[in-house]
Amino acid sequence: MRISSLLRYGTGCLSVCLAFHAACAATINASARDGSGKPLAGVLLAVQDASGKPIAQQPTDDNGVARFADLPAGRYTVSSATAAASQNVEVAENAVADVALVIATAPRIATLNVTASRFKEAQIALSPKVGTTVYTIDQQLIDEYGKGANTPMNEVLLQLPGVAQDSKASGSIHVRDEHANVQFRINGVTLPEGISGFGQSVDSRFVDHIDFVTGAIPAQFGMRTAGIVEIQTKDGIDTPPGGSIGVLGGGHSLVQPSVEFVGSSGTQNYYVTANYLTSEQGIENPTPSRNAIHDRTQQLQAFGYFSKVVSEDTRIALMLGSYQGKFQIPNNPDQTAAFSLAGVSNVDSGFNAIPSADLNQNQREQNNYAVASLQQKRGQLDYQASLFYQYSRLHYVPDPQGGDLVYNGVASDVTRSNSAVGVQLDASYRLDDAHTPRFGGSFTHQYTQSDNTVQAFPTDDAGNPTSDVPVTIVDDSSKRGNLLGLYIQDEWRIDPRFTLNYGIRFDRVAAFTNEQQWSPRINALFKGTDATAIHAGYARSFPPPPQELVSQPSIDLYANTTAAPEIPVSDTVKAERTNYFDVGLAQKIAANWSMTIDAYYKDIKNLLDEGQFGPALILTPFNYAKGYAEGVEVATTFAEGAWSGYLNLGIAVAKGKNIISGQSLFGVDELAYIADNYIYLDHDQRYSLSGGLSYRFGGSRLSADVLAGSGLRDTPDGAPPNSGKLPGYATVGIALIHEWKDLATGNLEGRVGVTNLFDKTYLLRDGTGVGVGAPQYGGRRTWFMGLSQRF
Repeated sequence: MRISSLLRYGTGCLSVCLAFHAACAATINASARDGSGKPLAGVLLAVQDASGKPIAQQPTDDNGVARFADLPAGRYTVSSATAAASQNVEVAENAVADVALVIATAPRIATLNVTASRFKEAQIALSPKVGTTVYTIDQQLIDEYGKGANTPMNEVLLQLPGVAQDSKASGSIHVRDEHANVQFRINGVTLPEGISGFGQSVDSRFVDHIDFVTGAIPAQFGMRTAGIVEIQTKDGIDTPPGGSIGVLGGGHSLVQPSVEFVGSSGTQNYYVTANYLTSEQGIENPTPSRNAIHDRTQQLQAFGYFSKVVSEDTRIALMLGSYQGKFQIPNNPDQTAAFSLAGVSNVDSGFNAIPSADLNQNQREQNNYAVASLQQKRGQLDYQASLFYQYSRLHYVPDPQGGDLVYNGVASDVTRSNSAVGVQLDASYRLDDAHTPRFGGSFTHQYTQSDNTVQAFPTDDAGNPTSDVPVTIVDDSSKRGNLLGLYIQDEWRIDPRFTLNYGIRFDRVAAFTNEQQWSPRINALFKGTDATAIHAGYARSFPPPPQELVSQPSIDLYANTTAAPEIPVSDTVKAERTNYFDVGLAQKIAANWSMTIDAYYKDIKNLLDEGQFGPALILTPFNYAKGYAEGVEVATTFAEGAWSGYLNLGIAVAKGKNIISGQSLFGVDELAYIADNYIYLDHDQRYSLSGGLSYRFGGSRLSADVLAGSGLRDTPDGAPPNSGKLPGYATVGIALIHEWKDLATGNLEGRVGVTNLFDKTYLLRDGTGVGVGAPQYGGRRTWFMGLSQRF
């Protein structure tokens, strides 16, 4: 796969690519014509360098031309992927070379296969990114990370500007100081939200490339708006049948075998992958020790994408995904029992038959989805219509011996499930050279079920236990809800250097809350020179509360038990309403050095946040009446000969005031203080930094990466909520990767590396702060090695 240029200005979007190549200046204009000289559109042309290495490929446009820009001076071969036509060309620095290929009339099956590439380009074009900041990660860059395609998706995203690290139990990542609010789109379709847990249903292995969109996003994107993870998957288009099989192993008994198959057959294309992971390090350790107690995990991921070109103007596709995960909840030894349980513990006598190191709490998760899509082109109209279904389930099982009761006074067996079915439509119409209107929307129907079987001790009016025999409370609920989003927008190319994208969307949520909002959006991009681009935007947004996480506990059921909240009131969680302002600059400082800077401000009403409340590691949403977030991001990339690298810095602050929903989750004093004072959000981190450096030599490459942060929020004893911060941290990882090419069995790749090279001990969470359930430490130094055989 060709690595995209350092600073890409495509269709008016501001984009920084975290992939690198040497300084480029030459251009090849390749055209495809039939025997009579008629231009052929949609013919996939490829460019190889003098050594035969693939550099780039793309389909010809309506004029039969494919333009390959920013190439190093040298000798190349231009060829057709579906016909026996090729031509050599030599191009000098800063020069333009024209190449004309004559394509013999191909059989219909080959023509339709080429059309698949054109459909892919049209699908991408349905999602405009004018005036936003777009960071691009491609398959080749993922392969250069230490663990390659085995790198979890959250670790891939942590290499982007404005993304901060958190523990798996607290949300894993935060984009621009927001909790969650990240939207995943695969091949143009928004994935329905699943129950939040420790696992990740999106696998890095099936990624062809990712556009990570932030800022004041266009009207097309709704619901989750902090960051859009736009993924184009591997698809098998114009690919001979093949695949790979591999295994990754390492410290903490890590074993992760994987397999993938990809290819095309006639007008059908396919890609299938699966991997299984087992490890003794499933969740962050609650202690600073090297090995956690009771922390085994088993995870299975699978994904498939199948498409068929029915005719020159119609394509159908099917996408399937599945995730299954089992997690042991790690134990924190030497904790003091707080409650007496008949036959198990007695606080007064000091008897305790269940040491905290012997607890056996477990959590199981699953997330399955299926998407069927129809894509058509009717003259100047392009559209994709999709039908989707998703089911997710999470089950937390407390210690069967009663350990949760001994240490927390409550034992909750919690099951939450969510099913979603819906439709999505995205369409564009090329009105003329200046205007491209786009319109569409989505509708989702959800059914959420929450089953809670809770054991707690009876108490007197003062809250003191009156018995060491627990009572059982059954608290089950369910809810049906709908989400509707509609939009219309226009991309107006006022002149070659100035583009405006403006539109409006309508969102409605009808579930635990019934609300709606009209949201205007406008984004502008001005390319002052070929090296300088400025963008600015405003967006009103309406993130609804995640229905799959909202529950309605019957508070009265818990009266006079150790499960009773301090505050017996819990207002319904509401949708957030945000006014978002963003401005940025991208500058190509030299041929091999680029930089961007972006600033933003968010004024927020009904600010949504999530926290872990109680022993079950399930997040629950709540609202602050108002809040704000602001920050600056700086990113730079460079490449010089065999060296390449990137460095990102994010500076951010986020605060909220007056909790107005889910009040029963909080203490009286905590809630009273927040009612009158702005506090830092628990996931606020002032400084976040990520960087990477790579050196290539022969068939090998040596890479290093760094991840650093100033520390998330905590609450010191006697201090206001979230007023303190944890110590800063910085970790370094290194990896050596080598590829043996053209073996009898295909290409073989080996890799070896170390995470947290200097074995730094650092806290992600210390168990204090608003909605923080337990301490979590970052992983200690861990080695890994892997082999992958392509065939």
